Amino acid sequence: MRRKSPPDGATALRQLTARLAVADETLRAIRSGEVDTMVVAGKQGDRLFTLQGAEHVYRLLIESMNEGALTLTTDKTILYANQCFARMVKCPLEQLAGSSFRRFLSAPDRASLRPLMKRAAKTGSKLQVQLLANDGSQIPVQISIRLLGKNGFNQAPIGMVVTDLTEARRAEEMLRALTHRVVQVQETERSNVALELHDHITQELIAVLFSSQALSDKLSAREGPARREAMKLRGMLGRIADEVERISRNLRPSILDQLGLFAVMRSTTTEFTARTGVRVKLRGGSVVALLPADTVLALYRILQEALKNVEKHAHARHVTVSLRQPGGFVQLVISDDGIGFDARHHAARRKGHGVLGLVGMRERAAYVGGTLTVKSGPGAGTEIAVRIPLPPGTAAAAA
Repeated sequence: MRRKSPPDGATALRQLTARLAVADETLRAIRSGEVDTMVVAGKQGDRLFTLQGAEHVYRLLIESMNEGALTLTTDKTILYANQCFARMVKCPLEQLAGSSFRRFLSAPDRASLRPLMKRAAKTGSKLQVQLLANDGSQIPVQISIRLLGKNGFNQAPIGMVVTDLTEARRAEEMLRALTHRVVQVQETERSNVALELHDHITQELIAVLFSSQALSDKLSAREGPARREAMKLRGMLGRIADEVERISRNLRPSILDQLGLFAVMRSTTTEFTARTGVRVKLRGGSVVALLPADTVLALYRILQEALKNVEKHAHARHVTVSLRQPGGFVQLVISDDGIGFDARHHAARRKGHGVLGLVGMRERAAYVGGTLTVKSGPGAGTEIAVRIPLPPGTAAAAA
């Protein structure tokens, strides 16, 4: 049998040039969305995927998107990716098809993605993860997952839209910084107003009160009607002075810096019960007073707002306020036995029933790195729980 002689140099060059041309045309077709069939090499051999129903005009539309678009098999093999996703992960587009999407996720994010892929068949799913780019950088993204029609596949492929959250996160951080600044300015103004009320308005009222007392003392018994009016005026001035002093304390209680958070909480809840008739049980005197000033102020403001909501909306008879320090956190829980509300829909309601107050409390908690959760239901009362992390030194001192 005659052995086939190897091609000469010119023939080999022509064959290599032809193969390169085919490869270049294939890559061009992938980029432009003209490929309808693709072979993916795997552990169990080559697999053929037919991309039926993907019209050229829609491929062009997806390529023009500012979001990453992917089509995956059920084992997360990439069948299709647009240029935007390739730019996100800093990987050439031709290297994405046939590779695994898992390579761009950390181990924890892979674990979080797995159950979402299973649920996507029913309702679709969304997840925020850190995308790992080829150069080692990380990009915060939101992944939206939806099961697609089979269209010739044995198993329906998975459609995925990847939204870059970098700018959104930056805007969120800027908004949070602005919120923090607003809170600082607000507290400064409150302190200034409290000081003005205490040092000027209250002092003037007390002076008038003493004058009215002196006037009533000078009136003889024969001037009974005038004396009674003077006594009534003195009582009215006394109540006004007490109310101004209460407002001043609420704006900036001086004992907050002198005696600590729990002493102020006791004073606030006692005054609340005396004014509204709603009984308050206060727990947690064992919490140490070595809390950061910002944390102390945030907890106090949240307590104020929660009690205000109880007074205006809850129609409660009893309130429990608990302050605890579990480990490296401080936790404040305010619960009442009032009428409650539908906590699942309160975020969509922007007016009434203390919703704006809840938004303000969440902002207060976020300002010091904490979280605020609300549990409530019609006729089931309301529980507001605040959990704020403490600096390591504070936790150690508490221990």
